[in-house]
Amino acid sequence: MFQVLTLSLIAILGFSCDAVAQVRIKDIADVEGIRENQLVGYGLVVGLAGTGDKLDSAVFTRQSLIGMLERLGVNTRDQESKLKTKNVAAVMVTAELPAFARTGSRIDVAIAALGDATNLTGGTLLVTPLLAADGEVYAVAQGAMATGAIAARGAASSVTRGVPTAGRIANGGTVEREVAFQLASRSAVRLGLRNPDLTTARRMADAVNRAFGSPIAKALDPRTVALDFSNRDVIDSLARVQDLRVEPDHAAIVVVDEASGTIVMGANVRVSTVAIAQGNLTIRITETPQVSQPGALSGGTTTVVPRTNVQVDDGGDKKLGILSGNVTLRDLVGSLNALGVGPRDMISILQSIKAAGALQADLQVR
Repeated sequence: MFQVLTLSLIAILGFSCDAVAQVRIKDIADVEGIRENQLVGYGLVVGLAGTGDKLDSAVFTRQSLIGMLERLGVNTRDQESKLKTKNVAAVMVTAELPAFARTGSRIDVAIAALGDATNLTGGTLLVTPLLAADGEVYAVAQGAMATGAIAARGAASSVTRGVPTAGRIANGGTVEREVAFQLASRSAVRLGLRNPDLTTARRMADAVNRAFGSPIAKALDPRTVALDFSNRDVIDSLARVQDLRVEPDHAAIVVVDEASGTIVMGANVRVSTVAIAQGNLTIRITETPQVSQPGALSGGTTTVVPRTNVQVDDGGDKKLGILSGNVTLRDLVGSLNALGVGPRDMISILQSIKAAGALQADLQVR
């Protein structure tokens, strides 16, 4: 028996035709070339309270520890078999290098255990180079990490809250190399829509051209709008463009997550004329046995008397609902709720409406 989760309906604000939901261009489009870069590194966390890797099983931790000690002038090769510390853990360190990050800037880093460490709380990350996809070092991370987790263990039970084998270091990374990108020297800039749509791209180009009084913007495809800033200050012009407001258009999509029972519908979802009925047969059998106790000195025996209660629900209180053509999202949800339809049943109904060709939207089941 599963617990039915609450139906989540997320739609664009305002269902009436008069409402105009305008947003800034900077909130729906990115400037080509301005992006973050992923960094990754391998390091050691020390100072753990006996919750680190077991060196007998985590060979990479043992080799890393020996190599680190050798770089610090400590030779442990001859005593390798005697290394039994449990206060060290091998970890993977990840970070994102922001656009236009300058040398000396600080960034946050995330740490995750790589071996069989059970808790990284209270550990300190040693100097760890962070590399990008080109193999170059762009930052170095070090510092005391925080997991935000709680783990307690006793002889018979244990309690864990959060993930004690992963944590973060706020401002734990220092940028050592910059990513070369000169925005101010560009005369042509392209905007990329986060949700590609031809109508939205055209509206963006029209809004820019009206604001500048000249045709400097052109929609190239559903994702790209090209801007020509010849003989203009690129930074100032781009700032003006990003503050312009447009009304984004959206395709009619219904997203269904069967695992959680969540349904998300866009405001443009329409349903053709269709009749909907929801009801099923439910039989509940409840056993409540009672104990029959004989009277004193009666010579009887104590027996258990069965008591069975059978209830049958044939869905007789359900009704057949008819939705007229071109039904809006509000009408669809209201009609289904009036039938007493839960999230799980609503998913089946939507799939059936789509199969019948009455759902004028893209149904995505995940």
